[in-house]
Amino acid sequence: MTVKWGDIGIGDVIFPIQGKLISGDPETLIFGISTDSRDISPGEIFLALGGKNYDGHNFIDLALEKGASGVIIEQGFPLKGLEETGHAVIAVADTLKALGDLAHWWRHQHDVQVAAITGSVGKTTTKEMTACILELGTRTLKTRGNLNNLIGLPLTILGMKQEDSRAVLEMGMNLSGEISRLTEIADPDIGLITNVAKAHLEGLSNIMGVALAKAELLERISPEGRVLLNGDDELLMKVAAGFKQNILTYGIGQENDFRAENVQNMGPEGISFELHYQGNCILIRLNVPGPQNVYNGLAAAAIAICMGSTPDQIAQGLGRFNGVKGRFMLIDLPAGVTLLDDTYNSNPSSLRAAIDSVKEMTAQGRDIIIGLGDMLELGDEAVSAHLKAGSWVTELGTPYLLTIGNHAPEIIAGAIDKGLPRERAVIVKNKKEMAEMIQDVMKEGDLILLKGSHLIGLNEVSSLLQGKNG
Repeated sequence: MTVKWGDIGIGDVIFPIQGKLISGDPETLIFGISTDSRDISPGEIFLALGGKNYDGHNFIDLALEKGASGVIIEQGFPLKGLEETGHAVIAVADTLKALGDLAHWWRHQHDVQVAAITGSVGKTTTKEMTACILELGTRTLKTRGNLNNLIGLPLTILGMKQEDSRAVLEMGMNLSGEISRLTEIADPDIGLITNVAKAHLEGLSNIMGVALAKAELLERISPEGRVLLNGDDELLMKVAAGFKQNILTYGIGQENDFRAENVQNMGPEGISFELHYQGNCILIRLNVPGPQNVYNGLAAAAIAICMGSTPDQIAQGLGRFNGVKGRFMLIDLPAGVTLLDDTYNSNPSSLRAAIDSVKEMTAQGRDIIIGLGDMLELGDEAVSAHLKAGSWVTELGTPYLLTIGNHAPEIIAGAIDKGLPRERAVIVKNKKEMAEMIQDVMKEGDLILLKGSHLIGLNEVSSLLQGKNG
């Protein structure tokens, strides 16, 4: 039986979250769930989450003033007369766990095929590409933005409606155990791991720790579930070898179940390839450049094929994908200058991919100006990784390298060591200065690559170059 908000009551959610009704009428209808008192709608139930910098319990009164039908709190929270207000009050041992448990229950109240995507690089792009295909056949729920953690993923699932037939969910993590829990919550029919790279090393120590954390999907997915893996990722395949799940692979290597052949790089205009699987061949034309998008497109196609999409839907869906903001997005600036906005995130693997992707463009005689920010969460490998980043930049023959962040000196040192003139390698004071220096030196036909971890905020440089935000 499919349920929907507005048809279920307080009493219906108590068992899934192992809660205890402290006060209120169990027949009170619930019109949704919210963890944010600032935008809660009348009739929704407010779930109070704790955090490092805030505690949702401090905003219960505000949520009730805005019309919340009730609240879910942690056991031991001082009620202070809350139970006497007439509102429903449910107490649980852990509100974060309750959020996940409720989402798991909600997922199984709907007849929906669910795909879950994790990996070090390419999750969001693969998710968006997959949705572009699936939406051609039926209504599809997808993760909004990057709401892929232990809060965002449950909230996405709790937005599932009767009309949804498919869902494509993104699963991110910083620590071991998180992918395990997310897989448990989503209970996907199809799980995909894009790759394993040096990311989140502060919480996982080394790249093997990353691989084992991603492999939690293999541990937790149901025996009936299908698993799709990047078959060209040697470490991923090594870790996966010990599992007996129904595994299919994708990649360029001939041994893959879904493979790309005859890859044609068309520079800024995109990339094309032939998708081969089970004796079939589909010509894919992507409107986004870069070899990394061949893998993203293969992954999306593999998910869609496993969900029953037709060859025409695969080709058409991937053909209508036009990129994701901040992820190697090409933006035309005045005077024939092209901005490559890759400011959403950065780690050694994604930086290497970005540099490889622009080599074809620079081979056409175009200079590339590079603005780099720190790659975060690399732990003990941070210094060596940024030195290497600087050395990679010189492969592009860049006339100017501008950097910002705590590890900017290492990036500069790595570039100078490989021959970049010292006067053309600059550490800027702030993002405004980076934008102004780029504008001063750029000329007609140049390429500009901006890349750094999200918290560095190079998206502000991108906006300034586009004439936004002053």
